[in-house]
Amino acid sequence: MEVKANLNHLRMSPRKTRLVIDLIRKMPVDAALDQLRFVGKLAAEPIAKLIKSAIANGVNTYGLDRDNLYIKEIRSDEGVMLKRWMPRAHGRATSIRKRGCHLSLILGEIKESGLKEKKVVKAADPVKLEKLVKEGEAAAQKSGIKADKDQTKKAAGEKARMFRRKAG
Repeated sequence: MEVKANLNHLRMSPRKTRLVIDLIRKMPVDAALDQLRFVGKLAAEPIAKLIKSAIANGVNTYGLDRDNLYIKEIRSDEGVMLKRWMPRAHGRATSIRKRGCHLSLILGEIKESGLKEKKVVKAADPVKLEKLVKEGEAAAQKSGIKADKDQTKKAAGEKARMFRRKAG
């Protein structure tokens, strides 16, 4: 079973992120997160968040065990490059390339568990407003309070008029 996670448009050069990625490739996820905690590079934080996201995907979606996951593949591809200009001597300008990258991560299982299907989460039926109104009226009748329909219509009309003011 493979679990995937992506981080697109990270505003950090791919060369800098590859330095950190090369440290954790083929490691178990817990050991990789411990390694990232003590690396003195700014790229360690977004990479750690990506790994935690992939772990959550595997545990919540596929029901995998966190201790059984390792980093099968991780790569840093070139992303969007922002081009800026810097003034130089004699009226010239030089370009500044602010590089970005895309990170992609694939987690694999150390020992195959045999799980292949996603967990199916059943969504609750949508609540209909008409049904809520009927339930409210039934509850009011049971408690002995009679809802006066004319008063509710007047109140609704007053609210509508309140928002029809002209500006200025």
